[in-house]
Amino acid sequence: MSSLPARHSRVLSGMRPTGRLHLGHYHGVLKNWLKLQQEHECFFFVADWHALTTHYDEREVLSGNVWEMLIDWLACGVNPNLARVFIQSRVPEHAELHLLLSMVTPLGWLERVPTYKDQQEKLKEKDLATYGFLGYPLLQSADILIYRATGVPVGEDQVAHVELTREIARRFNHQFGREPGFEDKALAAAKKMGKKNNKLYLDLRRKYQESGDAESLDVARALLDNQQNITLADRERLFGYLDGSGVVILPEPQAMLTPAPRMPGLDGQKMSKSYGNTISLRDEPQEVEQKIRTMPTDPARVRRTDPGEPEKCPVWDFHKVYSDDDTREWVQQGCRSAGIGCLECKKPVIEAVQAELKPIRERAKEYEADPEAVRSIVAAGVEEARDCARETLDDVRRVMGLRYW
Repeated sequence: MSSLPARHSRVLSGMRPTGRLHLGHYHGVLKNWLKLQQEHECFFFVADWHALTTHYDEREVLSGNVWEMLIDWLACGVNPNLARVFIQSRVPEHAELHLLLSMVTPLGWLERVPTYKDQQEKLKEKDLATYGFLGYPLLQSADILIYRATGVPVGEDQVAHVELTREIARRFNHQFGREPGFEDKALAAAKKMGKKNNKLYLDLRRKYQESGDAESLDVARALLDNQQNITLADRERLFGYLDGSGVVILPEPQAMLTPAPRMPGLDGQKMSKSYGNTISLRDEPQEVEQKIRTMPTDPARVRRTDPGEPEKCPVWDFHKVYSDDDTREWVQQGCRSAGIGCLECKKPVIEAVQAELKPIRERAKEYEADPEAVRSIVAAGVEEARDCARETLDDVRRVMGLRYW
């Protein structure tokens, strides 16, 4: 769904703090984050305000969950030198942009979000008739737009939230996109590219606007994409000045559909804490082995000599994640012929999971022993995130008439 140029794309993603993470989180989200941080400018945040929209009455566990989850992120390889790692509530600009966007967002747009009624049905035991729960999709939009993110990695079920963000940005830009002194600001931004690039940009703009030369427009856009010493705000001004559309205050993000492998739980259902079927990233080796050894198997294999069917066995789902083709073939033949027993079948899975978790567990212990290092990483990430957020919010305040000095 996304064709973002890697060099200047900015990706934002967050997770609600649920405490220690498990293999489902690792395969479903974190492995993708590790790839993204190598290719894009990434912002990864703990969505603690979002947690309060549905679990506002569980605040006593929230703080602990935040730090446990951050340790797991770092242990898995999220690199603060490549990505900004921070806590949502420590960047108050999210909340101010949420407030300002609420002034122009139609109520009906929030009520039609598919997950609004779905979540109310699933969480009937909670009182979700609150302003915070109704407005959480708008808070998500503020999370994205405050960093002018160009891409948001999501699964199919979250595409609607990104589309809402695009609609909100489009509406905001339509209402406020003609900032005072736009041309002067665009010309000042062009000078920041250097004398040679400034002249080339203006020549290309003239050729496009005077004669409709599409090639000049493409060359000028490529020129802007390659500029390293101008801000995102200036880049948007220059794009708008180039084609005459005006400034884009809040760029529309793209949904980045990501492969979301279904990490099976120990019982064959999706791995989830609510099902009690997880392998945590910091489980000790003996605990991992015990969990896998006691996994249920094909109920038809009552005795060792009974043939089985891998497709009916939860262990086979683990082989699909962890085993190579040769091992899978060995399982298929051995299970159906009763040539191997269930404990034999589980052994390669145990070895593969242990190998995957060993470095994660070791790094986690280092961070557990040095909580101040984790706090320092987050504090630095918060400051870097706030620098970006302040720039956006300054532009938003200005075009809405809220900058008084």
